[in-house]
Amino acid sequence: MSTVRLRRHSRSCGKRFAVNLPNSITLIRICSTPLLIWILSSSHFSSEHGAKELLASAVFIAASMTDGIDGYLARKRGQITTMGILLDPMADKLLIAAAFVTLVQFNPSLVPAWIAVIIIGREFLVSGLRSIAASGGFTIEASELGKFKMVVQIVSVVAVILDHRWKEWPVYGNVIFPVHWIAYVAIWFVVCVSLVSAVDYFAAFWSKIDRRVSKRRRRAFILSRRRKPQAGARAADADVAPTT
Repeated sequence: MSTVRLRRHSRSCGKRFAVNLPNSITLIRICSTPLLIWILSSSHFSSEHGAKELLASAVFIAASMTDGIDGYLARKRGQITTMGILLDPMADKLLIAAAFVTLVQFNPSLVPAWIAVIIIGREFLVSGLRSIAASGGFTIEASELGKFKMVVQIVSVVAVILDHRWKEWPVYGNVIFPVHWIAYVAIWFVVCVSLVSAVDYFAAFWSKIDRRVSKRRRRAFILSRRRKPQAGARAADADVAPTT
């Protein structure tokens, strides 16, 4: 009987702690971060024909696409776990932070250090606000501006990587795809959207904090008003002399 119970316990623990498909995809995104850094920083790949830039862009696009895939599968399969809730935002921020830090060295003319500080600082700010909100018992949902910011970041990173080798692409005849100008506009657009998105998250956080403080003050005021009549009634009863 003890052997049977031990086997059942080991199977249940295995099912409980097994990494499901959405979490596996999230882990793949985390593992692709050092791969992206290695491709952009290593001398094993040459930029003469653009092999380094194309490979790095493909890895970053594939890793970014997994952000939507793991969330969709987790909701569809009913596999939303604590591990996934913790790893998913961490994987996104790790990928973006690693990409922009590497681009400071890879293409410093388009991504100076102060731009990377603003973009990465925004990610830390949002993570801090969400942690404080979670400790307070409420959540800050991802806004549409934040989701749009992620799309713009993907475009900007890929454009800056390709700009290292090609300033423009001939498309057809005299039609030219302006890679450099797209990268330049996308980077500045990311900076603006990151700042606006940070203010939006902070405003949402502050409004919820203000509501909770107002509710607490209102409850304290109501409780104090209820206690005053009871205290007055007790004092009146004490003043009445007992009759014999």
